[in-house]
Amino acid sequence: MNWFSATEYGLTRLVFQRGLAAVYLVAFLAAARQFRALTGEHGMLPVPRFLARMPFRLAPSVFHLHYSDRFFAGWAWTGCAVSAALLAGADSLLPLWGGMLLWLVPWALYLSIVNVGQTWYSFGWESLLLEVGFLAVFLGNDKVAPPVVVLFLLRWILFRVEFGAGLIKMRGDACWRKLTCLYHHHETQPMPGPLSWFFHHLPKPVHRAEVAANHFTQLIVPFLLFTPQPVATAAGSLMIVTQLWLVLSGNFAWLNWITIVLAVSALRLPGSPPPPSAPPLWYEVLVLVVAALLLFLSHHPVVNMISRRQVMNRSFDPLHLVNTYGAFGSVSRVRYEVVVEGTLDAAPHEDADWREYEFRGKPGDLRHWPRQFAPYHLRLDWLMWFAALSPGYAGTWFGALVERLLENDRDTLKLLRRSPFPPDEPPHFVRARLFRYRYTTWRELRATGACWERVYVREYLPPTRLAGVAERSS
Repeated sequence: MNWFSATEYGLTRLVFQRGLAAVYLVAFLAAARQFRALTGEHGMLPVPRFLARMPFRLAPSVFHLHYSDRFFAGWAWTGCAVSAALLAGADSLLPLWGGMLLWLVPWALYLSIVNVGQTWYSFGWESLLLEVGFLAVFLGNDKVAPPVVVLFLLRWILFRVEFGAGLIKMRGDACWRKLTCLYHHHETQPMPGPLSWFFHHLPKPVHRAEVAANHFTQLIVPFLLFTPQPVATAAGSLMIVTQLWLVLSGNFAWLNWITIVLAVSALRLPGSPPPPSAPPLWYEVLVLVVAALLLFLSHHPVVNMISRRQVMNRSFDPLHLVNTYGAFGSVSRVRYEVVVEGTLDAAPHEDADWREYEFRGKPGDLRHWPRQFAPYHLRLDWLMWFAALSPGYAGTWFGALVERLLENDRDTLKLLRRSPFPPDEPPHFVRARLFRYRYTTWRELRATGACWERVYVREYLPPTRLAGVAERSS
């Protein structure tokens, strides 16, 4: 059944699988290191409280059966171990069914985490990792050639990621149609990287060329993924180059990297091993049944994609098997940042000794140059960007964050770059203020050494202490 197997894509599968295992490893590592402060028993959005109101059918997760911080930690570190084993090629040492079961493990582990992650796991790349990870189960190992239909479905995911993102831009902010969005985007994106300042200061004609190239890559090139080789390889390669450009210009967790991994599925890499033996009948039947199911479930994403009311980053089933994607349908023209401060003074007057908390990734200290964190995901820093856009985005967790800062909670402080208070001396009051940030000019950078300049806008949260009810200063 030569129509079933793509023998010339053996090396493509190998690179894809190792890349996906690396992304899994980063995702589990971030979950293991951050969960206690975010979703732990004493976290800002505790999993037990969430499960008390969420039925299993809407959020399938092992944590419905049992939850403790120790159990979650073991679950996440198990995901790290399995991902590392897959990265090392353990699936190739097993029979076909064993390799498939091994690939099913990280998908099931991560599904349980995402479905209880609440706001902290509401990003599109969580569903994307699950969708790609589920399909990877059926890609096989060295015992069989990659199935043609699975390679097609991987390209179908990539098509929806890129084409969906292109459509949401064209339907959204007018600056995408005017080719001017990058006049602002590098400065106002959620988490700038070490080169974002330089990207922002590129000449405006270059910014317009960037947008035009983005439109071409997202609205035209995706259709070429389904053409014969070598055109499909050229299309995938162009997408990889575009994603690497995005990697250089900002911190977008593993979104760019998993898109690169997906694009690899379109490449026909030279040097593939000799064709393996014919696939067993049970494998062919299983792959075709799963493919039919996924194509059937694609109805909702397709309807959403062609709708004038297209939405970004939505799952249509609790298993995240087929989803819709998109990013930056609108671009902020002004960057706002919530600056959190505390004081040891007994009275929270304006002239008190207010000390600023420093986050790892989000802008704060004007002289602190942004660092590269992606593909690692700093979840609190990303949510702080949304909090600055509107307090409504922070309503479920910001008060809990302030409470834990007032307690000098060790797990919460681990999420920060620096706390201005010693571990045994928590602040008496914490407040938050909203500032407008902008990149400095070349001249300002040389004169001050600061990459940011900021202007006070308004009070975001009045001085608050641990007294059951937030107290407002007079």
